[in-house]
Amino acid sequence: VLRKGVEDLGVQFDLAYWAPAHRITPELWDLYRGNRVTVTRQVHHSESNPHDSLDVLLLLNGLPVATAELKNQLTGQGVKDAQAQYENDRNPADLIFRARSLVHFAVDQDVVFMTTRLAREQTQWLPFNQGSGGPGKQGGAGNPINPNGYRTAYLWETLWERDAWLNIIGSFAHEDNGGKSPTKIKPHERKILFPRFHQWDSTRKIVAHVRSHGPGHNYLAMHSAGSGKSNTIAWLANTLATLHTPSDPVLLGPGAVKVGLGPDEPIFNKVIIVTDRVALDRQLQSTVTSFDHTPGTIQKIDQNSTQLREALQSAKARIIITTLQKFPIVAEAATQLQGSRFAVIADEAHSSQTGEAAKDLKAVLTGFHGDAALTAAEAADEVEEPDLQDLLAKSVEVRGRHDNLSFFAFTATPKQKTLALFGEAEPAPELPSAVRHVPFHLYSMRQAIDEGFVLDVLANYLTYKTYYRLANGLSGADPEVPKGRAAAALARFVSLHPSAFTQKAEIIVEHFRHHTAHKIGGRAKAMVVTRSRLHAVRMKQAIDAYISEKAYTNVAALIAFSGTVSDPDIPGAGPDMGFTESSMNGFPESALPRRFATDDYQILVVAEKYQTGFDQPLLHTMYVDKKLDGVRAVQTLSRLNRTHPGKTDTFVLDFVNSADDIAAAFAPFYERSWSEPTDPNILSNLKTRILDAGIIDSTDMQQTVIALLTDTTATNEALYVGTDLAVGRFLELDTDDREDFRTALRDYVRLYAFLAQIVPFQSTDMEQVYLYGRILLTRLPRNEGDELPDLSDAAVLTHLRIERGELATASLTTVDEEESEIPGRTGEGRGKQH
Repeated sequence: VLRKGVEDLGVQFDLAYWAPAHRITPELWDLYRGNRVTVTRQVHHSESNPHDSLDVLLLLNGLPVATAELKNQLTGQGVKDAQAQYENDRNPADLIFRARSLVHFAVDQDVVFMTTRLAREQTQWLPFNQGSGGPGKQGGAGNPINPNGYRTAYLWETLWERDAWLNIIGSFAHEDNGGKSPTKIKPHERKILFPRFHQWDSTRKIVAHVRSHGPGHNYLAMHSAGSGKSNTIAWLANTLATLHTPSDPVLLGPGAVKVGLGPDEPIFNKVIIVTDRVALDRQLQSTVTSFDHTPGTIQKIDQNSTQLREALQSAKARIIITTLQKFPIVAEAATQLQGSRFAVIADEAHSSQTGEAAKDLKAVLTGFHGDAALTAAEAADEVEEPDLQDLLAKSVEVRGRHDNLSFFAFTATPKQKTLALFGEAEPAPELPSAVRHVPFHLYSMRQAIDEGFVLDVLANYLTYKTYYRLANGLSGADPEVPKGRAAAALARFVSLHPSAFTQKAEIIVEHFRHHTAHKIGGRAKAMVVTRSRLHAVRMKQAIDAYISEKAYTNVAALIAFSGTVSDPDIPGAGPDMGFTESSMNGFPESALPRRFATDDYQILVVAEKYQTGFDQPLLHTMYVDKKLDGVRAVQTLSRLNRTHPGKTDTFVLDFVNSADDIAAAFAPFYERSWSEPTDPNILSNLKTRILDAGIIDSTDMQQTVIALLTDTTATNEALYVGTDLAVGRFLELDTDDREDFRTALRDYVRLYAFLAQIVPFQSTDMEQVYLYGRILLTRLPRNEGDELPDLSDAAVLTHLRIERGELATASLTTVDEEESEIPGRTGEGRGKQH
């Protein structure tokens, strides 16, 4: 209504006016300046409860567009209280919440959260924070210190500034109906998209730079998975398509002057999005059409190169969506159509990584057998097909920079060459070149993890060597675990030969069954990353054989690879006899993502294909049997980082790489120190430190855990009662002792959850400390004056109960004593028990 107005009896009434793209029509600016943007305090808003009042109501021309609840930490309340007030005290059926305001903010002095729909306890809150390092900089969740006031002052000083706020309402916030007609959408199905802070910040900063400098510059946005790149790209494309040069000739940038642009002229004739995301096309269509109904504004190139060339030369299409494969045509057009100016937005989704560039193995493996054949296959499959970063870099290197062409690259993992060609140069006196190249805008992996948009895949990463040492060490550290019974869940083999498919298949299947299968409500899945397509074929065969030998019915595997694989070690195999993905799976390649998403399959064996282009949130565990380094390591392990209801962690078991190699690969993106745990006794040591501190009473702990597991209506009260005395004893400690106890308890909780993925603990007292510790941590104030977290949050209790069920499932798994003994076949790489 605000954007398109209303019509009554054939008369159009515009309810708001948006800033024109240029100054050619001053009367439009007069209308824009006539908008009334107002803020009202303590607004009584509710039909159902007239005494209720909102702290802040923002209105545009008298129509409510946003609400806010403000909390003062000095009075003992914080952002959690604001969220609880919205969820518990505000009626979602009230008109102002049901079909009026676009967004609701929960605010205290430190952080801001937002939601576009109130739904009681189902309300989804998203952080609206700059990041601890400041907007677009390295850092985690939260906001940086503000020397001039509150950390959250940016909300009213920057976001709610008149022009910025009108721009957000007019060019960012929109209704996403998923392709449905607006007239067929019910009120509870209405979905408003409002930008997260980094999405708005990156778009406005890029646009401001383009307006002041003109075309010919390149921009690199390093935005992590979980950043919402599809929406950011859609908003940027829509803005660039109508962006004009400044009306003052003095403000014209050198790039604009160089290509002959004058005041108030369109900077770009075409905005071209290079992507392989089907979802992005739908999102872009939804975003742009909500602002402009002009038919033909967006053109998707889904046919041939001729269609793309015609679109580039036509005057109608302003935004063109094309694929990675057609990018060379775009680069060629930039050199030929000198009178036109292009903005190329490159979305690196890695979904083109299908292994299609791999060599034909029939010729490669001719004359090789045994380990020699595996080595040859691995070498052949090491060839990587070029990705979007490679093509962009090649275009710049071959054709050079063009004054009429600007690149806007979005990637979570920029390569060094990409940074050098598209990054911003900043002084670095400590480097030999005295310059380093950095992204124009950054939303880091650390911030995405801290804010809960992706999971931390390194939190539970283990090399096989460490896995073996910890697993066998832990079995001895837990006196309640019978030696033979525990062996089934432990690492069985001291060392593994690269071609020991039978051994690895056993480890993979048994680890999955004992430690992964019960995750995510019993729907967790795993990926096995192999060195080559021949390795993948043999691994899949070994896994199938082991499952068949054990007569397991609750685990099944699929395989993904391109082309045909002929195994030279199959007796009598002719040159035309080989394996394909479809022949091994029993259905077409195109059906694999859909079939793997069902409960019929749990393990996916891959060779290059799907290693960096597969988005399956149910993936929990990865078994790595391939050398990984650099960006490829990050992209591969990041297959696990997608969030899903009930998914709280991930696990990686690496047969090949060292922890140092993986840490080095993640260092440019991870922005935090990391190392593997190595001491199996550390859990017992931490437990001793915790109990010796005199904070936890064993009777209180036992009764609290029982209350947690019985899940009655009195649970919340019982958890408070069971932890109140412990909190009181904690507060009596001096500052150093408090931090020592808190650190020990936090480390114990984290480490127990991690080590439970290696061996199921039978020790009930260790699990009691874990469960009680999880609850107690939520109640310990960090420092004097900090608020006490609200334990009534149903999500916390639900998570603990789900997790307790998972642990119980793993702990109660029994294995026959005959099966639990470590096999001791000599000469076949099988180790004896140590």
